[in-house]
Amino acid sequence: MKENISKAADLISRSRHLVALTGAGISTASGIPDFRSPGSGLWTRINPFLVASIHGFRLRPKSFYRWLRPLAAKMRVADPNVAHVALARLEEMGLLKVLITQNVDGLHQAAGSRRVLELHGDARRMTCTKCGKSFPSESFIKDYLDAGTIPRCPDCRAVMKPSVVLFGELYPVRPLLEAVAQSDSSDVMLVVGSSLQIAPACELPERARESGAEIIVVNLEPTPADSFASVVIREDVTNALPRIVEAVVERQSKSRAQ
Repeated sequence: MKENISKAADLISRSRHLVALTGAGISTASGIPDFRSPGSGLWTRINPFLVASIHGFRLRPKSFYRWLRPLAAKMRVADPNVAHVALARLEEMGLLKVLITQNVDGLHQAAGSRRVLELHGDARRMTCTKCGKSFPSESFIKDYLDAGTIPRCPDCRAVMKPSVVLFGELYPVRPLLEAVAQSDSSDVMLVVGSSLQIAPACELPERARESGAEIIVVNLEPTPADSFASVVIREDVTNALPRIVEAVVERQSKSRAQ
């Protein structure tokens, strides 16, 4: 692992356009479960198409909100962990140009990351299914968590939906197009905590590679990108990522001293 940490730090230090792609695995240390880990992933206990699809939501919003409630409670109290902070630090250093995430928890922004592309939307807002108006989720969260009250639009009283992408919904066009453009422009892509099982995020590392980028994968489980990645680190992201960033800082300090 030490050798791979060093190699990853070298690639990042020399990069001209570093892009990061993160998935649910970066937030598990903050208390938010991921979706596919054997035994603990959310989708190992329930069929996502029954509760987390747009079709299921429209037919049975009560079932959706009943399923979401424990997860929403965890997300509300979650704090960024050291892996989130490490990525924010790379941006602050001027190395990380953009962070693409599959997550909707807002922890990257809470850690200090400023240029974040959210492919799956974000849970910080809710949208009315009838009139289309959008409101901060915090306006509804207390009643929902305390009493299970389904959020309804203050104006038309229709059911509100979290502004996240459910199965069967289209992805937000602007972040997706920007994510593709950034991947095509990258010379190093750092993939953190993503199983790379869901399109379009799973296609971005290959796009980056085809454009000449070096790929670094930090994930506990194997991913489809391992076969063409320059560096693969199968380690907890909260252990590996801070070590990579510290090694980058050390290289920059030595470079300035010369």
